[in-house]
Parts: sequence; C-alpha cells; structure tokens
Amino acid sequence: MSKFGALVMGPAGAGKTTFCNTLIQHLRLNRRSCFYVNLDPAAEDFTYEPDLDIKDLISLEDVMEEMGLGPNGGLIYCFEFLLQNLDFLTTALDPLTEEYLIILDLPGQIELYTHIPVVPTLVKHLTRFGSLNVSLCAVYLLESTFVIDRAKFFAGTLSAMSAMIMLEIPHVNILSKIDLVKGSVPKRQLKRFLDPDTSLLEEDGSTDMQRRGGGGAAAADPANTESIMGGGSFKRLNKAVAQLIDDFSMVSFLQLDVQDEDSVGGILSYIDDAIQFHEAQEPREPNDEIAEYGDDAMME
Repeated sequence: MSKFGALVMGPAGAGKTTFCNTLIQHLRLNRRSCFYVNLDPAAEDFTYEPDLDIKDLISLEDVMEEMGLGPNGGLIYCFEFLLQNLDFLTTALDPLTEEYLIILDLPGQIELYTHIPVVPTLVKHLTRFGSLNVSLCAVYLLESTFVIDRAKFFAGTLSAMSAMIMLEIPHVNILSKIDLVKGSVPKRQLKRFLDPDTSLLEEDGSTDMQRRGGGGAAAADPANTESIMGGGSFKRLNKAVAQLIDDFSMVSFLQLDVQDEDSVGGILSYIDDAIQFHEAQEPREPNDEIAEYGDDAMME
C-alpha cells in the first residue's frame, strides 16, 4: 500500500512550521486526513499538536546537557540517534492508509540535507527504497525577503538546488512570506525571481559596485576587504553561483501567502501532483458521501 508525504524544509526563519500549520488547517477544512510529524528536537510551541514528535525519542536540550554538545552538534547527534532507531517512525507510519498526507517538519539547519548524509538516509528509509513505501515530495521554503538582497537570494537558491541533488526526490520550491514584499517589489520584478534569472544579479552587481566604490585596481586586489565583500571578488563569486544555477536549470519557485486560502490550495495541488496523490485514490460513490457527511450536507 502506497503512502504519501511532504518533507518540509528550508533555512531557519523561512516559515516552515507556519506553513505546516496552515497546510493542516487547509486539509481539515477540505476533509482530508493528515499525519503531522515533528522532526525538530528543539521545537516547543505548536498550533497543532504533532501526531508523532521526535522529542518523545530524543530532545536537543537533553543531548546538549548530557553530551556537552552545542546546538548544531547536538542536532546532528539527535538525527544520528533517530537513524539508529527508525522503528520509532516505522511503527507510527506503517498503519496509515493512502488517504493520509504525512507532513514531516524538519529543523532549519540546512547542513542536515545539503552536505551531511543524515536526511538523505532518512529519505531512503521513508521512500520506496525502504519498508514504508512513502511517495515523498520535498517542500523547500525560502523567505521572499531574500529577493531584496539578490546575492542572498542566489545563495538561498543554491542551497535549494543542493537539497534537490542530495535527496533525489520531487521538489516544490516556495518563496514564503510573499505578503512582506508585495509593497516593496513590483509584481513584474517579482516574477523574475520565480525562475531565477542570472541577469538579475548582473543588474544588481553593477549598481552595488558603484554604491560601494568598488572597481578598478582595488577590485582586482583579492586582499582588499572592500573588494571581497563589495567589489570584484564578491561579484565574481556571485556570478559563478548564478551561472551554476542556470547551468543546472532545476530550481523554480512558487509564491506562498499563508493568509490567502487560494495560495495555500495552489501549493497543495503542486504537492499532490508531485507525489501523484489523486491517482491512487479510490473513486467515491454518492452513497459514500451520504454516509460521511449526512443527508443534510448533500442537500446543501
């Protein structure tokens, strides 16, 4: 029996848990079943209580106290411990039917899924390579305010591409908190960020160099601090990053406004398409509708 899930990830502060809460609310309003899994061992406050919480297995606070590790080292230890106790996930997820959407909320430390094989190993266990046979889609959130600093935006886009390559599962990339930039970034300009365009960086780079006074002999000197962060070296690095993203041509973004029900519904439809959710559902008979919602609901 197939199962379906969405792995929600992205940098710290991108709005992952807020997105999970909004998605759960949208699913409930549309009478769809979901199973919420918190995989952040440091998370404390929840709008919707997780159906499965990694803190029931191990918590970051306990690891830091007992092992003497810092936040990042402790987090890696927590996930390594989870990989040694995968029955914790298997026992909870195995009884779920194909009607459920499993929502897995990951912490914001991007090294877990960009260059440390912790989350990739977890993904292999969850998907068809493991026993659970979950059709899994990664949902990568990047804060839309990154578009104001274009070098920062391309760095975030590179991390999204890195996750796509490392995890090897379908991806839905999202610019979150889109309501925060609606008044400061024109719609036509914002659309250029949805399919990252290298010319955006070139436009920004020329004006940025003029503003900071970069260029000339100073820009050619790699030991010059102004050159490193505001001139030649920094510009060449960003141009190389943008060119790499363009060469792979893998990353595109959707806009998300959690206060807009249509926006959330649109994101969910992309997730459903990526995991082929609707293709596995049984056609519903009229009598099933009556049994579930009652005669009054059908008359409305």
